[in-house]
Amino acid sequence: MRIHGPILGLLLPLFAAVPALAQGGAMQPPTSTPAKPPATATAPAGELIDINTASKAQLEPLKGVGPVRAEAIIKGRPYKGKDELVQKKIVPQNVYDDIKEQIIAKQK
Repeated sequence: MRIHGPILGLLLPLFAAVPALAQGGAMQPPTSTPAKPPATATAPAGELIDINTASKAQLEPLKGVGPVRAEAIIKGRPYKGKDELVQKKIVPQNVYDDIKEQIIAKQK
């Protein structure tokens, strides 16, 4: 008996799995390399974002910042201290309270 065409294509994977099943193993789907998470412009966990040098893309993900405040932070540079974000009225106190542990204002 000869098997042709699409039927052979369906049966081949089944026959390839028979030895694993005969040994009591379960059929495993083909493994592939896990996809890398997409690269982000944010700082890795534990690293502080320098408000004097960070890009707009690095500032935007901070809670309560977004594109408009990120642009305002950039325009208000340089900062002697991170608390100047509130003093210069760039971000309200509640936003500053949310992000103060994630930012720093390094001096050149």
